[in-house]
Amino acid sequence: MSVLAFDFGAGSGRALLADLNEKTLNIQEVHRFNNEPVQVGNRLHWDILRLYHEIKQGIIKAKQTGRPLEALAIDTWAVDFGLLGADGELLRAPYHYRDHHTDGLMEEIHEHTLSREKIFQKTGIQFLPFNTIYQLAAMKRDRSSVLEQAEDLLMIPDLLRYFLTGEKKSEFTNATTTQLFNPKTQEWDHELLDVLELPAHLFQEVVKPGTVIGHLSREVCKELDVPPIPVVAVGEHDTASAVAGVPALDESFAYLSCGTWSLMGTEVSTPVMDEQALRWNFTNEGGVQDTFRLLKNIMGLWILEECRRMWKTEGDADYESLLQEAQKSPSFQSFIDPDDIQFLNPANMPKQIQDYCAQTEQKVPGTKGEIVRCILESLALKYRYVFERAEILSGNSFYGLHMVGGGIKNEMLCQFTSNALGKPVWAGPAEASAIGNIVMQFIALGKLNGLGDARLLNLKSTSMQYYFPEEQDFWDKAYMDFCVKIGVSNGTNLIK
Repeated sequence: MSVLAFDFGAGSGRALLADLNEKTLNIQEVHRFNNEPVQVGNRLHWDILRLYHEIKQGIIKAKQTGRPLEALAIDTWAVDFGLLGADGELLRAPYHYRDHHTDGLMEEIHEHTLSREKIFQKTGIQFLPFNTIYQLAAMKRDRSSVLEQAEDLLMIPDLLRYFLTGEKKSEFTNATTTQLFNPKTQEWDHELLDVLELPAHLFQEVVKPGTVIGHLSREVCKELDVPPIPVVAVGEHDTASAVAGVPALDESFAYLSCGTWSLMGTEVSTPVMDEQALRWNFTNEGGVQDTFRLLKNIMGLWILEECRRMWKTEGDADYESLLQEAQKSPSFQSFIDPDDIQFLNPANMPKQIQDYCAQTEQKVPGTKGEIVRCILESLALKYRYVFERAEILSGNSFYGLHMVGGGIKNEMLCQFTSNALGKPVWAGPAEASAIGNIVMQFIALGKLNGLGDARLLNLKSTSMQYYFPEEQDFWDKAYMDFCVKIGVSNGTNLIK
């Protein structure tokens, strides 16, 4: 018997069929598809019905293999949601988190309605302008008719699962990312909802990863000619699944889930919600098996991909050619702070990088290779900045870093990361989020005893690449320069 994992990223999705033997996971990709947002007027939407169609295509292709399905599950990105009307139908295609309707609202709320301290004390979540709390507040401010009509709110994986089963539940790991869930009470925070005048009835019962939510509905079974397959709520935030898919044997380890976003942190048993975590803007998102993910979101390879998108309009922007050009470009000529808000969704990313360097009185990168090198060096150095703070907040010292996700295919970034940290990097697997999805299905079905067994199995099934630090003095000096250029502490006074 097999399980089917649907793993959605910000740019693509895939369906993977997996079975289990005593020593390894056997995984087969049966379907892959693009996930492209749709601009309608001034608004950017997810094409949610197309994504649902792709799920059905994945089920059909899995059926065609002749391998019976014991369960299926979905993981996606966080913070975005759909709203259902009284008839149970979707009221509008969900907004994309890079849509501009929340611009400036986070700061306005902190100044006039709810302080950062109050929100963090209740949720422990990093402040990002597109968090669900601010998306809903923007709809409230704009007197959205959709919000006024809504009866239910479902996060993206909850919504896709609802389309399959008709069951309305909120999964824990994704619920925590809304910045409206209180990890201490393990409930939606009604005080926050009341202050923001958001209707509490929208929010569903929260279930833990590893819960069987329901089965494919009669209509879906008839359409696809399949039996009523169980649908499991796994770590439905893809980062939660990615962390579950880290092949680490130590109880305490550092990870970097590297892709469109870079998410760096560690796994903890209780959330770290002190003043230092607030000051450094760390987050405590829910994890699988009663854990929390103490981490920080870092703007990842989105910056490079947006540069490539612009360069494609001018001609060739082959990935390998760009990396080769970057390798030949001078080191440490200029730096960016990947998390500066101006890199969230600019019209022209290469020009934005050049403008940032000019604003900060640095050498302006002129060639594609110089821009790519600036991006990759800046990411690696920002990883060190976050890594050091994760050690302090967690009270642990990490021997090295586990890198997972599609970004590990960029070997230059992996080596730069090892150089910046001065520590070894273990890269793999690339499909960690899908693997985390798969192992949580097997845990739910009683085929694996828990996360420890799952990670050992994953380690046996994964071919990893190893990177070791080079040119340490050179990178240490670059880190000090980087911190000065982006205006942060270089680590000599982290506790202050």
